[in-house]
Amino acid sequence: MSIRAIFGFALAAFLVVGGVGYVAAMPRPAQMVGLPVAEQVPLGASVTVLPKQVGIEGGDSGQQVTIDGQWMLSIGATAGIPARALQAYASAANTIDTARPDCQLGWNTLAAIGMVESGHGTHGGASIGPDGQLIGSILGPVLDGVDFDAVPDTDRGVLDGDSQWDRAVGPFQFIPSTWAAYGVDASGDGVADPNQIDDAALTAAVYLCTAGQDLSTDAGWTAAVRAYNNNDDYVSAVRTQSAEYAQLAG
Repeated sequence: MSIRAIFGFALAAFLVVGGVGYVAAMPRPAQMVGLPVAEQVPLGASVTVLPKQVGIEGGDSGQQVTIDGQWMLSIGATAGIPARALQAYASAANTIDTARPDCQLGWNTLAAIGMVESGHGTHGGASIGPDGQLIGSILGPVLDGVDFDAVPDTDRGVLDGDSQWDRAVGPFQFIPSTWAAYGVDASGDGVADPNQIDDAALTAAVYLCTAGQDLSTDAGWTAAVRAYNNNDDYVSAVRTQSAEYAQLAG
């Protein structure tokens, strides 16, 4: 769902219903991946991560990946992406590349979705803390069938605070039923939390790779993003933003 559209940003209104919310029609990986990262990572410092494979076939659980801190600061400043959010996108892309090298998901696609969904976790005055936790809250509209499709409560209000209807949650705007099916713990704290940027970014990566298979092809990339939100305007917005980030990164 694009929360930016709902609250007056310059994009057409398109919702998670019909996109991320409908995971049942898509095959789910047998298991997910987790990525342990330091909870307090000084911005500007390089980050070495050990992708921890938990059952995705073809992954190499022993390969370390170093994400250059100066690159994160430079690209973040140029592209207008908060460094902590960019760290999560890059880490998730590297992790899924290790676990699913056939997927070919770029950090810029995750960044584009993060931008369209929540302005990289900044919508409504929210922000991403140094530990990757969302400060404040980002909730989509109540999916009660009045303005959007009805999605009755699936989590007893645990994630979205609504025990009658579901709402999309966090910087990547997952509805509770989708999170229950796909949510992974990428921060290494033992909890899969849609309001934690590392968890949300890696969960989005798993979801996109499951939907699109090979995102290096236009058909695969489009299928993945359309599975996230089945709307032409949404796909176009993510495509444009993704291309812009790739160009800025050189």
